[in-house]
Amino acid sequence: MTTEFRERLKRLRKKLSSAHADALIVTYPANIYYLSGFTGSSGALVVEHGKATLFTDGRYALQAPAQTASAGVRPQITKESLPAAVGGYLGSLRKRVMAAYDPSRVTVAAQSSLEKAAGPKVRWQPETGWTEELRAIKSPAEIAQMRKAALLGSRVFEQALKVVRPGVTEIEVAAEIEYRMRKLGAEGASFETIVASGRRSALPHAHPTTKRLKQNELVVLDLGAILGRYCCDMTRTVFLGRAPERVRRWYRAVLQAQQAACEALAVGAKAGAPDAAARQVLAAYGLGRYFIHSTGHGLGLEVHEEPLLAARQERRFEAGNVVTIEPGIYVEGMGGIRIEDDVAIHAGRTEILTNASRELLEL
Repeated sequence: MTTEFRERLKRLRKKLSSAHADALIVTYPANIYYLSGFTGSSGALVVEHGKATLFTDGRYALQAPAQTASAGVRPQITKESLPAAVGGYLGSLRKRVMAAYDPSRVTVAAQSSLEKAAGPKVRWQPETGWTEELRAIKSPAEIAQMRKAALLGSRVFEQALKVVRPGVTEIEVAAEIEYRMRKLGAEGASFETIVASGRRSALPHAHPTTKRLKQNELVVLDLGAILGRYCCDMTRTVFLGRAPERVRRWYRAVLQAQQAACEALAVGAKAGAPDAAARQVLAAYGLGRYFIHSTGHGLGLEVHEEPLLAARQERRFEAGNVVTIEPGIYVEGMGGIRIEDDVAIHAGRTEILTNASRELLEL
């Protein structure tokens, strides 16, 4: 990762130069890790043209140097608040400073403290999403790690099917899924596991409850694991018993919508294209009104990143994007079906990273 971190800082400094800024203050933990390797819960990274400094507190006096050495980042342990320490540092420089910061990541109170500590020598330049834009393009090493995470998630799903049966509660199934993640080496879940059965499967973001699974109902299982800091995110829908023809038709429609969305992924294609492709299929089945969320999102260090795969998104895909494709239908009073996979976009091809069966499983 030594080369990875230094290359990321190099690309970020190009943004600094383009914006005629002297420094960027990075406060969001995922962005700090991406640029420096630091995993602590308290830190602020100041990236300048010739160096980068991580401000943190005494809890990380040993951890910070060990984690940031490969990035060439200098840790600075402080007893002050982070805004006071960063502002004081910028104000102490021998020249006037144009400091960029992301207003979507810095609170009003923190910005006020920064300005007070920095004094009049520092001017402030709001810039949104610089690091997130870099994160949207995964390196081969990042995609390799995400491939491992996706395969782990697929194994978790396959193993957890053993407990998906009538009489078991949704919470028990969710607990089994998260136990299996840990057992297979994951650092944890990338979001709260969704287990929704029967009529509750029509809730896209249902929280698992004490409801017991019943014969002859749909069960939606949406899980994500973190492995080596990177997330996977996959959904499968199963049926307890023999599925009636209506459910089979619904499932076929969602699967075809997912396939159409995957086929719309390509370098240079608009991020709205997969969403349009999925909706066209579902509309042909007369199910378009039951698709109530976007078709997918970027994936990486966090479970929701850029780009967003939704209607009228003009951003174009690039090689290195990793996204989810997750069309679904949700029929109130009856249930829902969602199928989700992680897909890497390469030059000239795409790669589905999750490999659990997409066929309708009748348990």
